Amino acid sequence: MLIRNQHPDYRKPLDPVDAETLGIDAAEAVERFLSHRPNHRPTPLRALPALAAEFGVGAIHLKDEGCRLGLGSFKALGGAYAVIRLVLEAAEDVLGRKVDVTELHSPDVKKISAAMTFGCATDGNHGRSVAQGTQLVGAKSVIFVHGGVSDARVAAISRYGAEIVRVAGTYDDSVAEATRVCAENGWTVVSDTSWPGYEHIPGLVMQGYTAIMREALEKLPEPPTHVFVQAGVGGIAAATAAYLACRYGEARPTLVVVDPARAACIFETARAGKPVKLQHGEPTVMAMLECFEPSLLAWRILSRTADAFMTVEDEHAVEVMNRLARPLGHDPVVVSGESGGAGMAGLFRAARDPEMRAAIGLGANSRVLLIVTEGATDPDRYRQLVGITPADLAGNAVSIGGK
Repeated sequence: MLIRNQHPDYRKPLDPVDAETLGIDAAEAVERFLSHRPNHRPTPLRALPALAAEFGVGAIHLKDEGCRLGLGSFKALGGAYAVIRLVLEAAEDVLGRKVDVTELHSPDVKKISAAMTFGCATDGNHGRSVAQGTQLVGAKSVIFVHGGVSDARVAAISRYGAEIVRVAGTYDDSVAEATRVCAENGWTVVSDTSWPGYEHIPGLVMQGYTAIMREALEKLPEPPTHVFVQAGVGGIAAATAAYLACRYGEARPTLVVVDPARAACIFETARAGKPVKLQHGEPTVMAMLECFEPSLLAWRILSRTADAFMTVEDEHAVEVMNRLARPLGHDPVVVSGESGGAGMAGLFRAARDPEMRAAIGLGANSRVLLIVTEGATDPDRYRQLVGITPADLAGNAVSIGGK
């Protein structure tokens, strides 16, 4: 299902705070911070000419976040970046002066970070990023996971020294518990979703994501005409939309936000014209996107900048995983997790439906940009759905513009 944005704020300017947080200058600042990460390099941008020909569009490019900062997910840019920024902010408060990222490992700053504890709820990837960030700065992390998070993903978080707290129920239950426990202990909550009175830290998380579009647009031969991006609570979609709006203004590409049909909180919010909290139902295979309430900050941005909203079924996501693992023609092999290819699943669905194509202006001259937001972060699950292991595909992908 696809709907156009009918919100009264559609195509109005971004809130000035959002434009400052997620605009061109902010993305440049993120790049400066990333340059101090020892394993930082731009992720590959991959061309898929055979798929473009099949779908009758001019070009398809895919930004592959499966190798981002050793975590295998775009969320490596968010939680860890926010932790670093928050440590520097705390150091400025204590030291009474501006503190630069080059001082992150100085004795004065390390003493401050060692006394800090960061907590968050996660489906897997965000928690790993927060845990990695705290390990980098010498702080502590406590990560809250719900019953649907696999043992493999919990183990991946634990490897960064995090304390794990299991919470009965859903992701939303783990968010509530993380908020309660952190408040009781004076810890800092690093959430990728926002609520009334809590926007600064989710804004920092989203600011980290702007690196994705900045890198992609540097390497694309021409600007995209269409961008399909998955939602979850809306953070990656809103960061993408805001950056494109700041960079291109009224000439920005058509942006389509894609939700799992079984957890379509952004889609239903767009349909209602206001934030909607969904009832929990049957789990979706797109576990990293299984969110039932939108980030208020993300919705504020998407209500102005997203052009269309759509849903995809679980089988569409699994089709994308298999198609990327076994491409046609000269398209490269790409390892995508269950949630990683949801934006591409939106393209698959729209490109095959004449009414959807017409609704978003998808045609022979369209240049489509997609983001595979994660690789096989749960290798056993990947093998179950694709029939081969990620290791079997290692070394087969070819990138353009990557380092």
